[in-house]
Amino acid sequence: MDFGIFILMQQRNKHKTSHQILRDAVEQTRLADELGFGAAWYAEHHFSNYGLCSSPLTMIAHCAAVTRNIRLGTGIVVAPLYTPARLIADVAMVDQLSDGRLNLGIGSGYQHFEFERFGVSLESAKGRTFEMLDMLEAGLRQPKFSYEGEHYRQPMSAISQRPVQDPMPPMWITSVDPAFLTRAVRGGHHVFVSGGDGGPEKLASTRALIDRVARAEGRDPAAVPVGLLRAAFASEDPAEVNRYLECARYQRRIAVSLKRRTAQIADDYQVEEGIVEGEPTLDEMRALLPVGDVDTVIERVVREIRTLKPVHYCFQTQMGDFDHPTMLRQLRTWGEVIIPAVQREIENDPPHRPQAQSAPRPEAALA
Repeated sequence: MDFGIFILMQQRNKHKTSHQILRDAVEQTRLADELGFGAAWYAEHHFSNYGLCSSPLTMIAHCAAVTRNIRLGTGIVVAPLYTPARLIADVAMVDQLSDGRLNLGIGSGYQHFEFERFGVSLESAKGRTFEMLDMLEAGLRQPKFSYEGEHYRQPMSAISQRPVQDPMPPMWITSVDPAFLTRAVRGGHHVFVSGGDGGPEKLASTRALIDRVARAEGRDPAAVPVGLLRAAFASEDPAEVNRYLECARYQRRIAVSLKRRTAQIADDYQVEEGIVEGEPTLDEMRALLPVGDVDTVIERVVREIRTLKPVHYCFQTQMGDFDHPTMLRQLRTWGEVIIPAVQREIENDPPHRPQAQSAPRPEAALA
């Protein structure tokens, strides 16, 4: 069980330049490495201030040179926006540059806004991602490969760059879509999920879904490696916690507007914030997320780990326009106080034991 940080690199307003945001992300990664964190993850987004990292692999190549031990992950590569052969070569090259510290997070994407500007149909994203997963496995594991699919074709080719990790960097597939979960389990890959705005009940539901998929594939559910991403923040100052929750709400509003194609662009790439119908209140978010004073956060993180049984717990503290010095203090609080306390609490926990499946009702069996 290890811990990581997720860095989105948002620019809520232009009082902080893109250059400063990127440098802050690098400094946060260096501190996380110093504190012994297991991984740092970088999101990929385009054409808006929701996230300024257009190339997580480039970010990893840079951060690999200024860190020593921390694993560095794409959180995620939006697979349908890439040319397969280029992505395979870049993944192998970055694994070399990082001396085998690359975590390859892969997803299908969700923002129409981005896909339209790349000339790719979001409706084809799922199919493209499945084919890309096939090609990544073949191109990274085999000296030569070819491929014939609906979306991609590759003549017999040899990728000159080969990954350091054998047979390939660990792949983390980010989805709770049963089809993608099945693909992850079948391929022996990690499943990477987000609790969103939900609490333990949502995490329990996600765990149950993973267990059902694993059983259907004839696999031991306890052997499926799961990663969890959470919005989390600890402070003894209630005003600071409120500020974090307000930034978390901002992030949710922008994400929803981009997904639903309702985003209003105020200036260049700056997305206007607007109220989202049905959004949780700050008090509702406060009740469900691992936020609050240090003891509360420790208690909630332990409960979430015991519910989902992940091998990796990743948290996001940098949201909206939260200031950089506060983020550095937050990382120290987690690295020096919260994570050691959580590790002590869970060190003797039993392994995951999936709940027994209930027998189908007679009428269901006859249907």
